[in-house]
Amino acid sequence: MKPLEGLNPFCSMRLYGREESILREDRFGRMFPHLKPAYTRPDVLKTIGEVNGKMDGKSTNDRTDTVPVGMIFFGQFVDHDITLDASTTFDSVIDNPGEIANVRTPTLDLDCIYGLGPEAQPYLYAQGGPFGGVKLLTGTDNPGQPGLNDHDLLRSPNGRAVIGDPRNDENRVISQIQLAIIRFHNHVADTIHAESGLEGHALYEEARRQTTWHYQWALVNDFLTAICGAPVVERILGCGRQHYCGHVPFIPVEFSVAAYRFGHSMIPMKVQVRQGEPPLELFGTTLGLGFDAVTDAKALVDWHELLFTDENRQIERAQKLDTKLAGDLLSLPFVTGTPAEKSLATRNLLRGNTFLLPGGEKVAEAIGCDPKQIEKVIKKIAKVNGDLGAEGIPLWLYLLAEAEVIGRAEPNGSDKEGEGLGPVGATIVAEVIIGLLELDDHSYLGANRNWSPREEWNTLGKLVTVAQPALPPV
Repeated sequence: MKPLEGLNPFCSMRLYGREESILREDRFGRMFPHLKPAYTRPDVLKTIGEVNGKMDGKSTNDRTDTVPVGMIFFGQFVDHDITLDASTTFDSVIDNPGEIANVRTPTLDLDCIYGLGPEAQPYLYAQGGPFGGVKLLTGTDNPGQPGLNDHDLLRSPNGRAVIGDPRNDENRVISQIQLAIIRFHNHVADTIHAESGLEGHALYEEARRQTTWHYQWALVNDFLTAICGAPVVERILGCGRQHYCGHVPFIPVEFSVAAYRFGHSMIPMKVQVRQGEPPLELFGTTLGLGFDAVTDAKALVDWHELLFTDENRQIERAQKLDTKLAGDLLSLPFVTGTPAEKSLATRNLLRGNTFLLPGGEKVAEAIGCDPKQIEKVIKKIAKVNGDLGAEGIPLWLYLLAEAEVIGRAEPNGSDKEGEGLGPVGATIVAEVIIGLLELDDHSYLGANRNWSPREEWNTLGKLVTVAQPALPPV
């Protein structure tokens, strides 16, 4: 029997069965196109996600043991690097996600940092000298900028950040991640220039490559291992992907609409961002405000407080990953409309209907989960809302319940409940992220699988703190 030619060498199976769905980098797609869509009555979904409903965690402060809260905000940054659906609504049906444009590139190339590059968007970059067209501008480069300009993004006169993706200014924590990675790029440029003498375009290209590859390394070895578990990551890297297959990087709706929304369960209502200072409301007037200059030193994030670093501080942990969301997320203060429209849980559940996602238990069967594990998850969901039954369970809800009662795979062969994604969620998230890298011939996994990071930049904590200046007192 003649073997099929042209199959991706990193993928063991080819599961795409819908002829009408042609995979493209600038479109969404399906990871399990052979599975039939599930449907749940919207009134049931609204009841599950309502204020004081079964998913309302109110102000419960139940933290993980191992996951820094900074990882969850970093996950939001990663999402903004690879996805943007600017066209779909809740009152439509998306049969073929290949018709839906992804406004971001699906590759993990930090285009949210670099924009279209120094030639197409020169206003993002320094001009003149050895770092002209190389270093990215920050508020420090605009002394007349209102607020704490030395600790803020570059802003236009109307207060809007001049950055590659405006969503990375929607709250103070995400804008400080954007700033930290811009500073890291500039630090990398300084280091390469000092070591090699490179200038101009050659320096820009090398600094961008080094910055992007270190970011990708941290994404796989810090973020994925924390959320999906080291055994899952090692299995995929060592044995290949089983379910995210194809020849081009693309974003599956099972990932973007369900699995990658795990972080909504892990965000606490309050976050401490400065040492010795009290926690701040995530949607309050200090951290919640975005799209304007930073004027309050309390909003400046000390990343040693939110991520593991060499300073070994007592850092903020994320909320446990379960079927509960912080109360504020079920009545978003910046959203107008009905109670259902203001509930992030309800919005996520309704999107599952819109995008014709398969039931969570069907996806679990497709990836070969132990039937006893599936039954355990179904029993948990029955406690959340018995009206759902055991068939066609919304994928997002299934993955949250799976994380709560099974949890993240540990190196010793056990599972740690509430610390990370269970087998289905971890498989989807890790296969997609690793697949996006392996299908990109500019990434470290696509271009040089023997590459290793510099020791001083080899963790996410080091990456975002290596160029962090001293913060002004509160």
